[in-house]
Amino acid sequence: MSLSPLSRIRANRRTAQPAQPVRPTRIPGERAMLGAMAVDSVGSGMYVPFSLVFFHHITGLSFAVVGAVLTAVGLIGMGALPLAGAAVDRYGARRVQLALYGVRGAGFALYPFAVALPAFAAVALGTSFGDRAFPAVQQSYIGEVARGADRDRLQAAARALRNAGLGGGALLASLIITVAGDRGFTAAAWLNAASFGLAALLIRSVRPARTPGAAASSDVPACTKCGYRMVFADKPFLGLTVANFLTALGYSALPVLFPLFIVNTLAGPQSLTGAAFTINTVLCAVAGVFVAGRIRRHGARRTRSAAFGAAIYATAFAALAAVAAVRPHAGWVVAAAVVGLVTLYTVAEMVHNPSAGTLAVAAAPENVRGRYMATYQLSWSLAATLAPSLFTVLIAAGAWLPWALLTGTALSAAVLLLRLEPHLPAEAVRLTPPAPVAEHRPEVRTAPAPAAAV
Repeated sequence: MSLSPLSRIRANRRTAQPAQPVRPTRIPGERAMLGAMAVDSVGSGMYVPFSLVFFHHITGLSFAVVGAVLTAVGLIGMGALPLAGAAVDRYGARRVQLALYGVRGAGFALYPFAVALPAFAAVALGTSFGDRAFPAVQQSYIGEVARGADRDRLQAAARALRNAGLGGGALLASLIITVAGDRGFTAAAWLNAASFGLAALLIRSVRPARTPGAAASSDVPACTKCGYRMVFADKPFLGLTVANFLTALGYSALPVLFPLFIVNTLAGPQSLTGAAFTINTVLCAVAGVFVAGRIRRHGARRTRSAAFGAAIYATAFAALAAVAAVRPHAGWVVAAAVVGLVTLYTVAEMVHNPSAGTLAVAAAPENVRGRYMATYQLSWSLAATLAPSLFTVLIAAGAWLPWALLTGTALSAAVLLLRLEPHLPAEAVRLTPPAPVAEHRPEVRTAPAPAAAV
């Protein structure tokens, strides 16, 4: 009986004996790739913290209308994920990533001219398509340019650069708006558009990694024709996606739930909310790569380190539920509790994110990685979409309820990751040395050696 393409790939990959982790080497074009990530993050940071005010000043529309448009186009934009995944498998992640840089850059370049509601909605929809699809494409690209432990290192670096860039971009936007007034919003939009153009120029110098002696798999045509049916038939990977959705709800707590909890539940000052964001951003930017490196050097399995991160999340959420139930009145107690628990929350993020992200990339068959990453990214998008309404309903019923829910989802994710471990490819679960990268060099033909005398 013949096996399906997915079964053949899984069977071959499970037989691989993982090597002991070693110190990874730099991949060709890595600095340019990291530079592109940094530039992209700084540009995004110039508008993410001010999105409602940003678009209100540019378009002149009310906050309610701007919010409704952004919510609607965000939901519709999730439809770009399946299309982007198929495009990656057909054209390669690098080409699709360059195209998305162009779409996002064009959108922000046009925002200052989209003053009417229909024009604003149209430009916002196109930009949303690019924004929603980009993380999945970047994950696929990391899988193309790196192998083994290099993927974990790049994943950690991407997260650190994302946090540092968002913080730096927010400070830069604040300075521009302070100096230029309302015209600063237009300047921020165009600078963000320019950041995508610069990132595209940097990423063009990066080439996919190729393992010497690797031949094209005979499963390529069949896998491509399988489309998303192959992804839906891969129950272990769907389990990873569910586990990530359960954890991603916790990631949404910082921008959505913490501000409500600090100001409404604990009656703390608004500045404490800013402090919480600052702690998370600075720690991830400064210590994220270090923590991920320590995990790699200890050779922890990706499933177990991701599960450990989820368990740390559950600990932080359980403590926040207890604080919400007690509702301390002393100002110093409130400040100490918030600072300590946000720090614990951030440690969970630094432990979980690199391992979970690389686990998904490594568990996806190479020939259809784009579709797999698009499916995985839906867990992030769905969690971010559901979190605001879910958290506001729960906190209205009881200040401790959303934290109790997040405790349960994080623990469930940890258990699910551990249960999935035996069903995932060994090279996805265990850290392996980065595969040697074959450089693209012209073939040099040499004359045959003279035959030995008999």
